[in-house]
Amino acid sequence: MAQLIEPKLISGNANRTLAKAVARRMSMHRGISVGLVDARVERFNDGEIFVEVYENVRGEDMFVIQPTSRPANDNLMELLIISDALRRSSAARITAVIPYFGYARQDRRSKSRTPITAKLVANMLTEAGVERVLTMDLHAAQIQGFFDIPVDNLYASPIFALDINHNFRGQTENLMVVSPDVGGVGRARELAQRIKAPLAIVDKRREKAGEVAEMTVIGDVTGKTCLIVDDIVDTAGTLCKAAEVLMEQGAKEVHSYITHGVLSGPAIERVTKSVMKNLVITDSIEPTKAVLDAPNIRIVPTAPMFAQAILNTWNGTSISSLLDVETLTPIYEGMYSGF
Repeated sequence: MAQLIEPKLISGNANRTLAKAVARRMSMHRGISVGLVDARVERFNDGEIFVEVYENVRGEDMFVIQPTSRPANDNLMELLIISDALRRSSAARITAVIPYFGYARQDRRSKSRTPITAKLVANMLTEAGVERVLTMDLHAAQIQGFFDIPVDNLYASPIFALDINHNFRGQTENLMVVSPDVGGVGRARELAQRIKAPLAIVDKRREKAGEVAEMTVIGDVTGKTCLIVDDIVDTAGTLCKAAEVLMEQGAKEVHSYITHGVLSGPAIERVTKSVMKNLVITDSIEPTKAVLDAPNIRIVPTAPMFAQAILNTWNGTSISSLLDVETLTPIYEGMYSGF
């Protein structure tokens, strides 16, 4: 199909820093200025969300950049209302770029009389006019099947692999990738294969929700530099406890690579005081000042990957190619060079 239109970006208030960074990266790739579509996303006095798009978007290929992070309900409604505004303004196609997909933890009926909220959100997005979804590290891969529209799920593991190869250069033979629970083994194994490291598991058993009764390390971590890998860090209680258990089992040091830094409640204080040397997260959720000021929390950017994914979506080329470290290395030029 002939490309007659340029991709256009629009953002809600959830993570405008990331949206602007994506626009800058696309400007570099395209050699022309790519900015965010001029719009206002505001609140009425009673909290209702109001959206007005100031530019003509008729026939345009629109990409709405909006993670549904805290406050999840407000940011989800902004995404839905922006999509509805674009649909009613005759946009040619609407792609929801959702770096962090909220409500993904409710992806099945774990008990009687509970909802499957991830499916509900999928229905709402489709009804609002979204025709494609671009996201990163869904909490459960089967959520892609909740949609009747294409869903491209990017992975942070190739970015993390670049970061690990850069920051642990010469130490890779001493690394051990650790899954903090049995359910995350697949995610941890993928990163372990990328960096050619062995895999260990922390088996946790809960007596009741929110409390970890017992943790057991499956695998020998003695003298190893352990890298805990997961998709979400919320209150960080389990993560910090897992780091303690690994150190007790003889680990040399513990680092964590977590895609989405929700970091609720006492999380930052826990991480700061923990035995972890570093917690590495992405900017899929806009970091607060407390996160930026934390001495042992580091943020890796996702804008280069999302910018390339948006361009590939627009021009009809492969998204899966972005899952290869070899493809990402030139995209992250200058950041992780020299290995």
